[in-house]
Order: sequence, then structure tokens, then C-alpha cells
Amino acid sequence: MNNDSAINSKKDRIIDILKRVLRVVLPLICSVLLMVWLFRKVDFRHIMGVLRHGVDYGWLLLVMVIVTLSHIIRGIRWGIQLRGAGVGKVPGMVLCCSIFGAYAMNLLVPYMGEAWRVIYIAKRQKVPFSTVLGTDIGDRGSDAVVVICLLLLALCVGHRQILAFMDHYKVGERIYNIVSDPFLWVGIVGVIGTFITVLYFFRNRNWAEKFILSLKRTWNGFRILFTMKGRWPYLWLTLGIWTCYFLETYISFFAFPFTRELIGEHGMAFGLLPGLISFVFSSMSMAIPSNGGLGPWNLAVMFALSLFGISDTDGAAFSMLVWSTTTLTLVILGIYTMGYVAISRRRGKKQSV
Repeated sequence: MNNDSAINSKKDRIIDILKRVLRVVLPLICSVLLMVWLFRKVDFRHIMGVLRHGVDYGWLLLVMVIVTLSHIIRGIRWGIQLRGAGVGKVPGMVLCCSIFGAYAMNLLVPYMGEAWRVIYIAKRQKVPFSTVLGTDIGDRGSDAVVVICLLLLALCVGHRQILAFMDHYKVGERIYNIVSDPFLWVGIVGVIGTFITVLYFFRNRNWAEKFILSLKRTWNGFRILFTMKGRWPYLWLTLGIWTCYFLETYISFFAFPFTRELIGEHGMAFGLLPGLISFVFSSMSMAIPSNGGLGPWNLAVMFALSLFGISDTDGAAFSMLVWSTTTLTLVILGIYTMGYVAISRRRGKKQSV
């Protein structure tokens, strides 16, 4: 019996190690492969020429300020959810640092930052982990709703460019054929139905119980949004967050000569239309696990800009520099968070003594 327990324990440790390795390795492989594919399509010398002589870096400094502001607003918004879940009032700087640190850690391992911020708040406020986790899931759930709404808006206002892409490029035609194939949607419904059926019949199994529990936590975290106090401030803060996100893309247009032309071009609504399409496509790409969006985000932005006549090489220059600007901001904020958390812990130890 002891041997069986030891063997099972060893297997669990091996499985746990493999899971951790896969969480790190798969996103890294995804990022590397996409970046290799990207640079095979572009002229790297031209990109370097654009970065050296064709960029107004003052606009990118403003982007860094807006990135920081968006995270501050997100921290304040999360505080409303935490209070609604009974966590109590969390100091504003703690909330901001929880967001700063989370996004910085996501650069290393996708979604690791989400786990860190939940653990950080749960330990600091001395509340159950599951309670904070529910608010985090609700936080991301509300963002998913916004992305879906933005996608529908982009399809409405940018349908002409998207249809033109479908008509002129084979990849666009293939995408259209796949999406319009009724068998695809029947298959998706069939897979979902099969999964629900399997989940029902095996609901007493350990893996099924864990999955059902995660679904309940997701729902509870999302349900708080409709029952908590401060629903209207939460809504306005959400608008503020996503306005900042959009401005990060739109203001970057002023930094490059080829995107500045779009701002003054007829029918582009002062660049708001290509800005919206690029922003929506890049937001959707973040669902693909990668290190800070490297790879999927760049390709999504290149694809969106190509709808407005921007070459792959110019699109690559734009996406790489804007991504690097955002990443540099997250690194700086992450370093600040490390210092703040370390100092706070030292003060806490001195007060306990």
C-alpha cells in the first residue's frame, strides 16, 4: 500500500512538472515560430531603416503614459469587484501594483500574472483564494464581453475593407469559405453538445468536479458585476480602460509616416477606422497563449494594417516597435512593483515585531 502511494505520488509530481514545463515551453514555441514566419515575409533592413529615421518617438512616450493609466484604472475597477465579493477595501497602490505585477509576469509565462495577483491580494487581505479568483475571472469575463462588442462594431464600420481583402487575397477567400461553411458550425455545436453530455455522465469524477467548480466560480465572479454596489462606476471605468487601450493603438499611428497618411486619407474618419480595426484584431489575438502577445499580436496588427494598404514590412515595423514600447512600460512597472512589495513586507515585519 505504501509502495502504491509512493508510486502515485511520484506520478503526480511528474505530471505536475510536465504541466509546468508545457505552460512555459508551448507559448514560447508559439511565439518563436510566429516571429520566424513573420520575418521571412518582411525586409528586415527596411524595418531597421524605418525605426532609425522614420519614427517620431515622442508619440510613443505618450503611449507609455496611457499604458500606465489603463492599468491604474483597471486596478481601481478591480477594487470595486473585491469589495462586492466581501474582500474589503484594498489600498489603491496595492491594487495598482497587483495589476502592474500581473502584466509584467505575463511577459514571462502566459496567465502566470493572473495567478500571482490573486495570491497577492488573498494573502494580503487574509481572504479565501477562491473568493479573489472569482473576481479575477469576472474581471476577464467582462473584458471578453467588451471584445465581442468591439468585434461586432468593427465588422459593421469596416466591412468594406474586410470584404475587399476577401475578394483580392486567396487567404481572405479561404477564411470566408471556412466561416461560411455550415458544417463548421454544426461541428462546433456537436463538439459542445458532446462535451456537455460527457461532463454530465462523468460529473462525479475528479476532473469533472474540478471543471464544474471552475465554471461555478466563473459564474459567481461574473454575477457579482450585476449585484454589487458601484455597478455604474465599474461601467465607466471599463469604458476608461478600453478607451486607453484604443488610444495606445491610435496614437501610435502618429509616430509612423505610413500610418499618419491613413489619418488624413478620405474615408478613414481621421484614422479612427483603421485604428479600430487594428485594435480589435490585436485584442482578439491575446487569446492565443504567448509571451506578452509576442507573435500573435504582431501578426494580427500586420493583418489589420494590410486591409488599408500597409505593406507587411511597414506593418512589421509598426507592430514590433509598438509592442516593444508597451513591453518596456510593463517591465518598468514590474520593477516598481517588486520594490513596493519588498518594502511593504519589511514594514509589515517591523510592525509585527
